[in-house]
Amino acid sequence: MDRLEAMSMLVSVTETGSLSAAARALRVPLATLSRKISDLEAQLGARLLIRTTRKLTLTDSGASYVTSARRILEQVDEAERAAAGEFTVPKGELVISAPVMFGRLHLLPVVAEFLAAYPEINVRLALADRNVNLVDDHVDMAVRIGKLADSSMVATSVGVMRWVACASPALLSAAGTPQEPMDLLGLPCVGVHSAPLPSASWRFRHPQSGAVLDVNVRLRLAVTTTEAAAEAASLSVGVTRLLHYQVAEAIGRGKLQLLLEPYEPEPVPVSLLHVSRGQMPLKMRRFLDFAAPRLRHAIAAGDPGLLSKK
Repeated sequence: MDRLEAMSMLVSVTETGSLSAAARALRVPLATLSRKISDLEAQLGARLLIRTTRKLTLTDSGASYVTSARRILEQVDEAERAAAGEFTVPKGELVISAPVMFGRLHLLPVVAEFLAAYPEINVRLALADRNVNLVDDHVDMAVRIGKLADSSMVATSVGVMRWVACASPALLSAAGTPQEPMDLLGLPCVGVHSAPLPSASWRFRHPQSGAVLDVNVRLRLAVTTTEAAAEAASLSVGVTRLLHYQVAEAIGRGKLQLLLEPYEPEPVPVSLLHVSRGQMPLKMRRFLDFAAPRLRHAIAAGDPGLLSKK
């Protein structure tokens, strides 16, 4: 029996939650996967999984074994990558994740430069407006906008980003320019939501006291992407509130105008995130050293107003 293969299958079962899902992920017949795990249990003389018609759960022995198996598989993977020269020569595939618009505007130009500088490294750029799981989704590095909750990850700061409210000059001319956050209650608003909602809570901060001000604005339009929200605001549908980079182009072209700048909340951090796994492969180290200063420059250059917030 191939012990490492059986370990890998067991780990996949625990990560996907079922034998059938693991079989699909590994592209092996379900009967083969089930037999190999049964063989592993027989070899160990211990039951690892409790199978019912509704779910799979690990026994106490199984939970302990899976923890050790993950560590062993990571060590084997690292040894193989070291033997292939991954820690001595910058080469191989690098998987990087980022929000869609940030990736297109800021990260893609950096990646293009990086590929020109390192011909033996290939990049798979996964753009998605969700926080991927770096381990489960096999991502080497991710751009994360916002406060970081997972302390097991290693983060490199590349700047901060403002939350800004803005509207078209035409809308402001017709409806008036809000002077404080509560004035938004009298204006139509555009928000980003997965389903139409009657209201949304927008957070501001009092410029003198620093007190948090939450305003439950009523949405005239709810959309599912930030790009659609910015475009709708440009078309005078309503006021919108987005991260600065998401409206920077429209502001630069005069299609949108910033509002309530003194009341903006604290800018949110922008980080390059990766999993802590001992020695970092050289392809990742090279990208981190290459990308971090360029992203810092791009973020700062894209929002001169950050200087007034410091």
